[in-house]
Amino acid sequence: MAKKSKENRYKPDPAPEKGVRSAENGNQVQRIFAFLALPALILFLSLGAILAHDLVTQSPLFLVKKILISGDQRVVKNEILKLAALEEPCNIFKVNLNIMEKQIASHPWIARASVRRSLFSTLIIRVDEETPLAIVNVENMARILINTQGRPFKEYDPETDQVESLPVISGVDLTLSNNVYRFEGKLFNSIMDFLKTSPLAGHPVINLDGDENTGIIINAQDIYNKNHPRPDGVVRIKLGFDRFREKLIKAKEISTYIGKNYPDKTISAMDLFDIEKVFIKIKDDDALHISMEKGV
Repeated sequence: MAKKSKENRYKPDPAPEKGVRSAENGNQVQRIFAFLALPALILFLSLGAILAHDLVTQSPLFLVKKILISGDQRVVKNEILKLAALEEPCNIFKVNLNIMEKQIASHPWIARASVRRSLFSTLIIRVDEETPLAIVNVENMARILINTQGRPFKEYDPETDQVESLPVISGVDLTLSNNVYRFEGKLFNSIMDFLKTSPLAGHPVINLDGDENTGIIINAQDIYNKNHPRPDGVVRIKLGFDRFREKLIKAKEISTYIGKNYPDKTISAMDLFDIEKVFIKIKDDDALHISMEKGV
């Protein structure tokens, strides 16, 4: 009897439908596009930024057309423009404000400077100049100007600085501290206290001598001899280290007393180191000799 052939049970997988194939292909394209989109966006933004930068920094629309300078008294505007490198036209957005401020402040008469932009073509520069307080004679060195904080800021040049009315200080030395030369110590601190007190008391000082042991001696304009002013217009006064305002007031009271009770006498010097024990040197114009009046 012949055997029956068995039916082949293997069935091939059905071919994928066209719609499924298209979806898979679309997903692959989306993944590729997403992968390339970020670098393309970054490249586009970078190119846009470069073009915008070039447009802003090279366009004549943004050239500095107006410069406003304030605070300048001693330093002329042309010097400030030269320090700021603004003598030639430049783009306002290429200006480094911090560097420009430092360049301007490098001038010895300028304590600090500020620079800011206004609109698209204007720079505003503000300078604060040094306020000189005195001229200091340093031994074996040139004369130096100090400001109201006692800081030396430039070598004194009588031809250009024009500060002849300032008092001249002698007897102090520069010290090196933290790589900066400055004046310091008890004597110099007393000098600074005196210089801040003297204008309040109305005693113009021509020059000032400092001594580590005896303090301050001033040559003051002669406001003490109403009847017989000194020929050189100067009265020398020893003041020590402190109580300057009291001592200057005392000196004025003494001059009033001498003028009233000794109208023919001329005060040439006063010693007010100890305000409780004052010594006065009197010049007798008739006899042309020096005498001492104590306890006035």
